[in-house]
Amino acid sequence: MSPAAPVADVVIAGAGPAGRALARACVALDLRTLLVDPRPHHAWTHTYGSWHHELPDDLPADVVAARGRGVVVARHTHELEDEYVVLDTRALQEHLTDPAVALRRGRAVSAVAAGPGRHPAVVLDDGTAASGRVVVDATGARQALARRGATGGGPRAEQTAFGVVVDREVAARVSGDRLLFMDWRPRHGRPGWPTFLYAVPLDDRRVLLEETSLARRPGLPMPELRTRLRARLRAAGLTDAEIPDDPGAVEKVRFPVDSPRHRSPAGVVAVGAADPLVHPASGFSLATSLRLAPQLAAVIADALHGGAEPAAAARAARRVVRSPAAVTVHALRRRGLETLLAMPPEDVPGFFDRFFTLPPAHRRAYLDARDDVTASVAAMTSLFGRLTPRLRLHLIRGTLLGAHSVRTEQ
Repeated sequence: MSPAAPVADVVIAGAGPAGRALARACVALDLRTLLVDPRPHHAWTHTYGSWHHELPDDLPADVVAARGRGVVVARHTHELEDEYVVLDTRALQEHLTDPAVALRRGRAVSAVAAGPGRHPAVVLDDGTAASGRVVVDATGARQALARRGATGGGPRAEQTAFGVVVDREVAARVSGDRLLFMDWRPRHGRPGWPTFLYAVPLDDRRVLLEETSLARRPGLPMPELRTRLRARLRAAGLTDAEIPDDPGAVEKVRFPVDSPRHRSPAGVVAVGAADPLVHPASGFSLATSLRLAPQLAAVIADALHGGAEPAAAARAARRVVRSPAAVTVHALRRRGLETLLAMPPEDVPGFFDRFFTLPPAHRRAYLDARDDVTASVAAMTSLFGRLTPRLRLHLIRGTLLGAHSVRTEQ
């Protein structure tokens, strides 16, 4: 396929938060921008949360639906100093949607690499293509525009969750009217890999109660999570009638936390979960995508306005997303993920007990400092010093051997 002359300066495949944030930042710099998605007007339904200090300063006040200081319950209860923010999904989508961005309906299936006399392009499932001076893969874990090839066998490690939305008064009987970032108490009564309750307000009257498996390879299935959540809520005194089961009040979450590095064709750069920018230990990626979008757009604009070839412009953009420091920090976090996956189930709550005794600066560094190697190493060193001898042994074994021998449990 030989795509025609570019239809835009930047063509972005994927109209989720990462794609829309970058598209908005690009048009603000007068770059002709095309957003390609199979359902470009589809309303987002997932709940997005973040620590307040991670979010960009220009986020409008109405995008914040609720906020509060989180609580972690493991062997002990930890009152967190940092403020946790739950976003209004509809307001976030409206904020990131700029009418100056052109839209095209279509599912991206592959990319045409830039070459001599040829611009990169997004190939759609109807056989057509949309070419640009730079092409961006924002298709999430699907990595639709990556070059195909061996990326390692076996299932991916996934974060999975099953949640229900209930009235605040009902939720208070479970959460004590607290924002529960993690509640590891096994009140669901089920054996096997531990899960926790995530209880966050969606607004003044509604609360999401979600049974969450932070990471597992493969991810815990939805029926198991649903069973655990309902058992946990019944143990707290809720009746079956108070636990919704209709689709409009249910949220299901499943995404990989160890996606392979994007094998980008010439002229293509990946953002968001396609890169991947997902934190291997927490599953967070939204705040990073929002913060990086203006930086990434500025580099692309400078390269294109300076006459750079598509491949060179994409390489400059990739250096923003995957600087040497960011690559190093991500590798350290991936080892942290393997350590968690290799840990005996009964030790996981105790591990998080120790983690949440870290000073706030160290916790922030591990959860947020994506390109600060020194701070990340300091946080991991501090955590190691706080672990019991048994947990230190597991950490060393997980770091050296990975989680390939972990047994699958429910």
